[in-house]
Amino acid sequence: MNLAVSVKNLSKEYRISSGTTARYGTVREAIGDAVSRPFRRRRDRSAAGAAERAAAGQFWALKDVSFDVRPGEMLGIIGHNGAGKSTLLKILSRITAPTRGEVQIRGHLSSLLEVGTGFHPELTGRENVFLNGAIMGMPRREIVRQYDDIVEFAETHRFMDLPVKRYSSGMYVRLAFAVAAHMSPDVLLIDEVLSVGDLAFQRKCMDHARGLRDRNATVIVVSHNMFAVKAMCDRVICLSRGQIDFDGEPEEAIARYDSRSRLETLPWARELVGGDPEKAPVQFKHMEVLDEAGNPRTVFSHGERMRLRLHLYAKEPIASPNIVASFMRSDNVACCNYSSGMDQLAVPMIKGEQVFELLTPPLKLVSELYMIHLLVWDQRFQRLFTAQAGSTFHVRDDLLSTNFGVFHEAAEWSRVA
Repeated sequence: MNLAVSVKNLSKEYRISSGTTARYGTVREAIGDAVSRPFRRRRDRSAAGAAERAAAGQFWALKDVSFDVRPGEMLGIIGHNGAGKSTLLKILSRITAPTRGEVQIRGHLSSLLEVGTGFHPELTGRENVFLNGAIMGMPRREIVRQYDDIVEFAETHRFMDLPVKRYSSGMYVRLAFAVAAHMSPDVLLIDEVLSVGDLAFQRKCMDHARGLRDRNATVIVVSHNMFAVKAMCDRVICLSRGQIDFDGEPEEAIARYDSRSRLETLPWARELVGGDPEKAPVQFKHMEVLDEAGNPRTVFSHGERMRLRLHLYAKEPIASPNIVASFMRSDNVACCNYSSGMDQLAVPMIKGEQVFELLTPPLKLVSELYMIHLLVWDQRFQRLFTAQAGSTFHVRDDLLSTNFGVFHEAAEWSRVA
């Protein structure tokens, strides 16, 4: 069978120790390793060095991952932070080497792993198009031929002779994607670009990716934006702790991802409340994301209100609990939170099964994907009883994107002169 990408038993190991060398994948890391090696050897001869080596830990970012991708297929890769998604794309892009296993890619590869990778901040947009194209292996005559289409796609006509250090993050994304996508690749790798920028640009990226597929190119997308993954992909791989947890239909993969992530203890809170939410004094058992009328919803227009119904269980009496719902953007920026204590809901005590409901004010967040974090504190935010990851939702607006900040609310203007 003719395959565009073939991955066999791919594994990537990192060693977590200041005294133990990992297998490095970049020139900078290799140089740093070579410079520090004589000092490390001297330290390793000491008793302290021996103890440090004994305490060294192994971390497998990927473990025995195997899959094939056909020409013309659009594959989505999803998973929680730390699941191994970006490590996989870096290996596919030959940025880092695997510890073991092999990857075979047929045809020309183009990748967009970070916004503005290959851009020099002091160079203009025009100069960076040629620089970035050359880094990706595009001949100069091909860049010249594609230049007008790249600028047209990026919608940056007026800014091409400005240094890119003056560009907004949205302009960076548009120009970087335009260069990568116009290389006429046989395989295009995209990491999180579809979680950045406004909805109009996201739709343009999706349409362009579909056009590449129609020309029999293969597109592999990593994203936390489940709407984009569902709309674009023929097949989705769900990674969990460096291994393939599911490989199949997008809807089933996304449902599995949501069910696995929902109501797990947040990583930063594990030292305070433990990793198992069932052992915490109080646990959120279920949550419902609803519109103002009480109907289940996951997509809200800018300015709509959201109703959250929180089902929790307190194993022991908790006096004066402070129940908090925090809204986190897809890039882990904390955008806002609602607190029962600060909002003057008097709850003398909880024990056993409880249900609380929160009706938000009109959502003024910009268009993005958000995750809800659920917490229970004491009234002074000193003791944490539980902190769990909840559901996700999307705010939509044709104009308002992260280029406008975190939220947008109308101010009162007047002309005074």
